[in-house]
Amino acid sequence: MNNMENNQELLAHCDEIAQAEPIRITFSRLSDKTYKYKTTKVVQKKLDGKTVYSVERYTEKQVFHTIVRSDELVENILEELNYYNQIDAESSYFNFNLRITKKKKILFSKKKKSSNTVGCLNDEQITSHNRKKKYILEEGMYIPAFIDLGIFTKEGKIVNSKYDKFKQINRFIEIIDDGISKLEQSGYLKDRKVLKILDFGCGKSYLTFVLYYYLTVVKSLDVEIIGLDLKEDVINSCNEIAKKYGYKNLAFEIGDISNYKYNNSIDIVITLHACDTATDYALFNAINWNAKMIFSVPCCQHEVNSSIRTDDLEILTKFGLIKERVASLMTDSIRASLLEYMGYKTQVLEFVDISHSPKNILIRAYKTNISKEKREKSLEEITKLKKIFNFEQTLYNLLKSDGRF
Repeated sequence: MNNMENNQELLAHCDEIAQAEPIRITFSRLSDKTYKYKTTKVVQKKLDGKTVYSVERYTEKQVFHTIVRSDELVENILEELNYYNQIDAESSYFNFNLRITKKKKILFSKKKKSSNTVGCLNDEQITSHNRKKKYILEEGMYIPAFIDLGIFTKEGKIVNSKYDKFKQINRFIEIIDDGISKLEQSGYLKDRKVLKILDFGCGKSYLTFVLYYYLTVVKSLDVEIIGLDLKEDVINSCNEIAKKYGYKNLAFEIGDISNYKYNNSIDIVITLHACDTATDYALFNAINWNAKMIFSVPCCQHEVNSSIRTDDLEILTKFGLIKERVASLMTDSIRASLLEYMGYKTQVLEFVDISHSPKNILIRAYKTNISKEKREKSLEEITKLKKIFNFEQTLYNLLKSDGRF
């Protein structure tokens, strides 16, 4: 096939994709390794009632957006194919795949979606694509941590066996994003040149890497994140990975949650699966630093379970499994109520579906003005609970020893 025939065939395929009014297009498999955009996505949108396409180009650290009209789409697709060897496109009724081999042979496929997929959609649903879950972190994005974790292929495709993990991470990012939106709406970020985040008990830190990517590349925020863990080998490994990714404002330190000292201001504290009372020390530190937002996924709530005793409500404590679950929920309710008492608007959310993990509670707290009446009511409820069940609880004891009540 000569170049003219090749170009004509490519133009015909690109025109067929464009005429189908694609919902999204993903370009992958770089043909030019020096090209700075690792992947490019094209997403259909509505602007002033007209169909346009948002072109999203991803470097390792940033995402750049441009808008093209529908009549410019073919030209845009052809332009991107100067740098990529593969297109995956989806319209309301068809899936397209176009590949260019090393020998410049063009392979093209067009498959009709099943009637179950499109037959039950009305025009409004087809246009808005409401039946397809839209994730903050989408397939096709160049996310180094997802590739290293095996969640994405090198081409940015989701690995089927990792889809649950992909959803869990997106759920976490959604919760964080909602919090960031509150900071933006309140004007808090206007006064902050750099958003400072501390991640207690970061472990192998895949969530930390994904969060850094999201905040710096997708949200284009200036952030500094410190990850803290007790294991030296884990910390060394994480710092090497951060260096490999070029994440210059992401650092990891060896430290104990219970006595960690930080002299600068902190905006957000994250503590995921800090075991038992480690969560309490992390929350206590966050309160003392006057952190604007706190995200905590508690783990292994043994303390209350080991000390709880009651004569009046023994029905909740005489069976070991019931006692364990009651104590776990009681622990997190106390923590959330103590945060309310300390001036935080607090929510208890489902982090992931319980079928995937029993550790599915996330406490999200936002520093704001809480009425004195509500604060005192929260503390009063804890006092009544302690009187009935006679337990010890570390965050309560830390705040009391600190003269907070």
